[in-house]
Amino acid sequence: MNEQAIQEQYQHIVSLLEQKRLKEAQVQLEAFLWNCNDWTLRNRLEQAKVSYQYMLQYMRQGVNDPERQKLYRQLLAETRELAEQARISLLDEVSTHYYHALHKNKRNMEAGYGMSSWLKVLESFPDDMAVCQLMPDNKQSLDSALQRHEETAQYLFLTTWGNSGWTAEEEREARMYLESELLPVNDLCLFTGAVLLSLMECFDPRKFSWLLDAATHADTQVSQRALVIIAIVLHIHPNRLWLYPELEARLSLLNEDGSFGKQLNRVYIQLLRSQETEKIDKKMREEIIPEMMKNVSIMRNMKYGFEENMDEDDRNPDWEKAFEESGLGDKIREMNELQLEGADVYMSTFAQLKSYPFFQNPHNWFYPFDMQHSGIIREFGLKPTGDNAILSLILQSGFFCNSDKYSLCFTMAHIPQAQRNMMLSQMTSQDLNELMDESKSSGLRQYAQRPDVISNQYIHDLYRFFKLSQRRHEFRDIFKEEIALHRIPALKDILRKPELLVTIADFHFRKEHPAEALSIYQEVIDMNYADADIFQKTGYCLQKEKRYKEAISAYRKADVLKPDHIWTIRHLATCYRQLRDFASALEYYRKVEAMQPENRNVTFFIGSCLAEQERYEEALQCFFKLDLMENDCIKAWRAIGWCSFVSGKSEQAMRYYEKVLALKPIATDYLNAGHVALRLGNMEKAAELYGKAASESGNRETFLDMFDKDKETLIKLGIDENDIPLIRDLV
Repeated sequence: MNEQAIQEQYQHIVSLLEQKRLKEAQVQLEAFLWNCNDWTLRNRLEQAKVSYQYMLQYMRQGVNDPERQKLYRQLLAETRELAEQARISLLDEVSTHYYHALHKNKRNMEAGYGMSSWLKVLESFPDDMAVCQLMPDNKQSLDSALQRHEETAQYLFLTTWGNSGWTAEEEREARMYLESELLPVNDLCLFTGAVLLSLMECFDPRKFSWLLDAATHADTQVSQRALVIIAIVLHIHPNRLWLYPELEARLSLLNEDGSFGKQLNRVYIQLLRSQETEKIDKKMREEIIPEMMKNVSIMRNMKYGFEENMDEDDRNPDWEKAFEESGLGDKIREMNELQLEGADVYMSTFAQLKSYPFFQNPHNWFYPFDMQHSGIIREFGLKPTGDNAILSLILQSGFFCNSDKYSLCFTMAHIPQAQRNMMLSQMTSQDLNELMDESKSSGLRQYAQRPDVISNQYIHDLYRFFKLSQRRHEFRDIFKEEIALHRIPALKDILRKPELLVTIADFHFRKEHPAEALSIYQEVIDMNYADADIFQKTGYCLQKEKRYKEAISAYRKADVLKPDHIWTIRHLATCYRQLRDFASALEYYRKVEAMQPENRNVTFFIGSCLAEQERYEEALQCFFKLDLMENDCIKAWRAIGWCSFVSGKSEQAMRYYEKVLALKPIATDYLNAGHVALRLGNMEKAAELYGKAASESGNRETFLDMFDKDKETLIKLGIDENDIPLIRDLV
């Protein structure tokens, strides 16, 4: 069987199981297993089939079995696990993915070793390093200690990743890692990364149970990583947990006081935010960086103004003006806001810095940044001093994710010392003193230890792995998928709380995802939790989706809860106008006008609504008012021109169209001016204007479509219907 056939047959079995068609699934699985060399899987399936047959037989006999549903769930779980193991076993023979090479060679890798023996090696590392620091000249012992530690960590990572299902003994040994007081936290974090990759390939209830324990670990680095992994695993396997009631119960127990749900919801938002990274990258590449480059040239050409002011610290106001006029100020403020909310603004910067040999090993993408990693010690020494100490402080902050910290180190190491010194010289002595100040540096470290920062940076690390690693195509990229954790059955009781749902909906709302925000706001409304703001936002999302009638309904509910709110009234007017209910739109625009009499847009829309109702005299008054309010208001002139034309004031219409044509005319301006000339009896001018309209339209067909839409109006105004075909042919 080839890879595609294996996956298709497996998915068919899964589909049957999700429909609870167990008997058919077992028949299909039996056929699937004939291609598999693992006889233990066939034996397990045979046992499951026999158990199910007995269960059905007892049911037929009318035996009341209180354990029937429990057994049925166990059989579904067992059949699903067997299908997964069969799929992996078959893919081992045909797939080129690294996972299958690991899975196939798992026994060879574990020969003579095991998790418990690796744990002892890893636990001894802090002592080994302490001894090495006492003998700084003994480079050989340092290299040996580092090599032993890193090779062991790598073995642990790869064997855990390649292990499709822990035995009870392996689960017990894995718990020893959580309970160890000597194990370096970074190694435990690496272990959680391996568990993630393993669970992405194949759901293992024992590994998931281990993750639930890890989520309550005393160390924040471990617990936050476990939390992120739980979210990702449940996203990948949304319907698995109901097969394991004990895991569901443990998950509920974690949220006994509601804190787990709040943390998971925060991770949920961080995962959603990470999906915005490509947009941020694009903005950086196409807007921010080009603007900065342009701004450099602007700044170079400016007068410094020192000759005008004796105070050399005084800034030339031209600089700030040019900075703001360039648009760069707004863009940088926007990027700062994104960074403050936790967006991944460094991806575009560091994406090009992942080609170092360090990143060729998958496990290194999951290892927390460590100044005691051999790659770092090799470049910066065991105890960084001078400019390396400054770099060390920067790297301890929470500004960069772990992967980017490694990239930064390796990049700095390749920069000649003279250039490195020059870069640091750009920092003032005050900057350096502040950075080296213990209270400031401890503040940076404390920021880096915040749970929200740790989980966010870990998601950034994962994003880089799934987007940039050499083997990225071998993994399912969850960052491209719709993430809706609150809809996962196992998380409904935890995340489907109105106060949490509102935060998710608000995130989608801010990021201009109206459809996603709308569906969640509607869930909140169904829970009777909505206030005026939620109805306003619901209405706005519906309006964005062009569902104007429903938007009006939502806005009216908002208006009841928060009466006479100008934003609501204005949007009600807009929706009625879009539905061409101009009378209702006018009613609401009048309300807005009473609150904001100088609002030019409102004045224009009032005039438009009046014109649509053929109340041209009133409409003209609005447009004349707008013309007085705003200099060279071309949209007012257009409106005056048209209303004057259709109300028989052709000379007035022509005066205003001539003003429009003198500024920035478009095809419809030439067309309408042509109509006016025609009405005035100036056929030659009309033909000339129609010709320009056709030219601006791009092609004759477009022009004729525009012309024909006005045919009824022309006839009403006295143009002979029989002349119209001839007029069309003048162009």
